[in-house]
Amino acid sequence: MYLRSTRRRNKDGSVVRYLQLAHNEWDAATKRSKVQVIYNFGRDDATNRQALVRLAASVIKELGPEQILDVTADGLEFVDSRPFGGVWVLDALWQQLGIDKTFRRMCVNGGLDPSAERVLFALVANRALTGWADPPGEVARWVNEDVFVDGLPGITEEACRKVTDWLCEISGSLQEEVSRELAHHLDHEADLLFFESPSSGPEPIQRVTGLDSDAYEPLLDAAATGRPAFGPPPDPDADGRTMVGLAVTRGGIPLRVWRWPGRTPDEVMIGRAKEDMKGWALSRVIWTADRACPDDGDRRLPRQDEGHHDIVGAKLRSGSAEADAALSRQGRYHRVAANLRVKEVHIAADERFVICCDALTARRDAETRAGLLEELTGLIDGTDRLPSAERAALHQRISADPHMSRYLRMTPGGLLRIDAKAVRAEENLDGKYLVRTTDPGLPVEDIALGYMRLLTFERGWRDLLTGVSRLCDRGEPSVRRHLPLTWLSLLLVPVAEFRTGLSWARLRRELDRIKLGTFAARTCTLRQRTEMTEKQHDLLAALLLTPPPRIIEMTPAGC
Repeated sequence: MYLRSTRRRNKDGSVVRYLQLAHNEWDAATKRSKVQVIYNFGRDDATNRQALVRLAASVIKELGPEQILDVTADGLEFVDSRPFGGVWVLDALWQQLGIDKTFRRMCVNGGLDPSAERVLFALVANRALTGWADPPGEVARWVNEDVFVDGLPGITEEACRKVTDWLCEISGSLQEEVSRELAHHLDHEADLLFFESPSSGPEPIQRVTGLDSDAYEPLLDAAATGRPAFGPPPDPDADGRTMVGLAVTRGGIPLRVWRWPGRTPDEVMIGRAKEDMKGWALSRVIWTADRACPDDGDRRLPRQDEGHHDIVGAKLRSGSAEADAALSRQGRYHRVAANLRVKEVHIAADERFVICCDALTARRDAETRAGLLEELTGLIDGTDRLPSAERAALHQRISADPHMSRYLRMTPGGLLRIDAKAVRAEENLDGKYLVRTTDPGLPVEDIALGYMRLLTFERGWRDLLTGVSRLCDRGEPSVRRHLPLTWLSLLLVPVAEFRTGLSWARLRRELDRIKLGTFAARTCTLRQRTEMTEKQHDLLAALLLTPPPRIIEMTPAGC
């Protein structure tokens, strides 16, 4: 029994199709089969097709999906499912920015197989999607078992090592080629410089960064990766430090990466960066340091008489004269981003001061304080009945904790109480920090957002360098080998964030909901993606990408 289609041509030349349910019967007299029409469905139009869909659904319900698959799909089996969207988007951006062509061209010139480009992309995608610098063996397992990389059916640990080592050798020329290629695809000004030290220890680090007010939200959200902060091992430089620099566009896209021995003079680093970035417009260089920086006398930042300026974060809880003066100034805050409000206060003639209030940080500060107060209340509850010596000993123990001791006071009678005045003072500081700059013409929004960008970019950069440090051999070649991969992964992610306005963490979660199923039949094996939601279609549209085909790959049996 089967569905049959017949045609009839009208006088005007139009063709009408009719659908019939039929089966073949053997005619012994004529010794051939005859078509017997069991039911006429009528014209092949939308109404009748809807009726056929309902009929098919009822047949499937009655027989069961497994029996239907055995008949319609030639014994099709669902054998595998993997996350697909994240890798596919990174691959599409990789090709859209021309990195694939650039590397294949360099492979040919360097005597490397052009297929190594797929291995390089797998290494970069692994770093962007996992957030760690996995060893080559783990990357090979990830490609072979966890994800689908188009054009890379399998990969070996040796292939990963070979590409990584070769990438280290051609890193400088690759960055130049990629930078030139990006100039044709991205309309961004490279006036941002960022220097970071991956060495461990409390010693302050020096950075250079520029400003961009548009990328605050996605970068801020991207910093919340949730991974533990392990201290990277030292490098064998003279002082155990390594300076790592990035040249970044105003949209937050890193174009170049450098590495210097620790304590390299600032003028040497900036001079080298400007020399290497001659083809880009470095309109402004602003050094930025975080709130842990030392006093002005210990700064290694270039001063404004050298044509540079700086932005430095200061602690409002430090009790310094500047912090107290800034908090005492009246004025209204105004919003410069979804989570950030700022106000400029006038304290000194040669520097500008801006108080920033970050709503997300304020919420975290309040939650942290609530936990500390709950713990402190539990410690001192009922202590009024204890002997004074025991209360004094408990007070001494609590005072050793700088976070909890700020909320504790002892009455003249020796009783332990929560310091309500200190709690109110801390509430007034929730989410606030003070930023100072020597640049007289910089907009207040850029001052605040530039410093916030420093913090968020630093956290993202440290996340990736942490992974590098965990598998390094504590030697200079190991750090140098993985920096190009870290740079390439940081190149793709900000493009996606900039175009969608979302953090990579949120993008990755949504995109990885697009799965790739593998189905095996007796005649072929095919890979098919899941149906995409409207939200996923909108994300791809924002990324300037067309959706991937529904059938990704079909391989005949035996191939």
